[in-house]
Amino acid sequence: MRDSSAFINKFTYNSPMNTQSILADLHSHTTASDGQLTPSELVARALGKGVQLFAITDHDTVAGLPEARAFNLSQAKPLKLISGVEISTRWNSYDIHIVALNFDADNPALLAFLENQRELRELRAQEIGHRLAKAGIEGAYEGAKALAGEAALSRGHYARWMAENGHAVDMPSVFKRYLARGKTGYVPNNWGDMASAIDIIHNAGGLAVLAHPSGYKLSAKWLKRLVREYKEAGGDAMEVVLGQQTLDDRANLVALSLQNQLLASIGSDFHFPSNWIELGKNLYQPQGIDWVWQSESWVERP
Repeated sequence: MRDSSAFINKFTYNSPMNTQSILADLHSHTTASDGQLTPSELVARALGKGVQLFAITDHDTVAGLPEARAFNLSQAKPLKLISGVEISTRWNSYDIHIVALNFDADNPALLAFLENQRELRELRAQEIGHRLAKAGIEGAYEGAKALAGEAALSRGHYARWMAENGHAVDMPSVFKRYLARGKTGYVPNNWGDMASAIDIIHNAGGLAVLAHPSGYKLSAKWLKRLVREYKEAGGDAMEVVLGQQTLDDRANLVALSLQNQLLASIGSDFHFPSNWIELGKNLYQPQGIDWVWQSESWVERP
């Protein structure tokens, strides 16, 4: 499928950018999943970058939240830290991610759901290691597992280990050569559907956000279908502002959110310090759209 940058919608959106009253970053990762900073280090970095509304959204776990909250509350001027988690789902054989925001992180049903997600993630990770070993890349599973530590093993850990051990020049190259659809180490996802994940999020009092819609490399037709079916499944919002995107991509995503009556969200998808992605960087908020934190369902939590 073609990249969604070619998307042209009759419903145009050309509003200028504004200077936001609050700097928000609602998509980031720690060592609790595939990030490289601890929860405390990530919050410290967010504070240093001037972020005011912040969410840690580790893959299928909320294990980093207690440390992050304790560190944040110990600061002279803490930021507004909300609960978050990034949940993997299956849609037409695609791995589609939904970010849950501002939910009860102690909700038993949510915690049980996330535990099952991590079990599915481990099974998939084992199969990736098996396929790489058959292709002559020995020790990938063990190496990635060592990098993950107590975190759920992800393709990001594989990419990091393989790049560090000379199988590609960097992590994006590992994905392109080994882990992308149709490549040696690709294993089809084994997640549940979008509607089930959204129901779990809602039952825990949170809002569901479609993560990085343009990152799935869908054609314009399929991207429109994804967003429409996500809305039909009960989704609340979608990410329209990312740390790395073109102005056309941003305008396309804003138009899609308005067309489908979805709230807008914003996030860097930060994993580690780099020259390309930084907490709060380039997260300008377009005028004329409603943000997820403005929802009537958004409640103040301790």
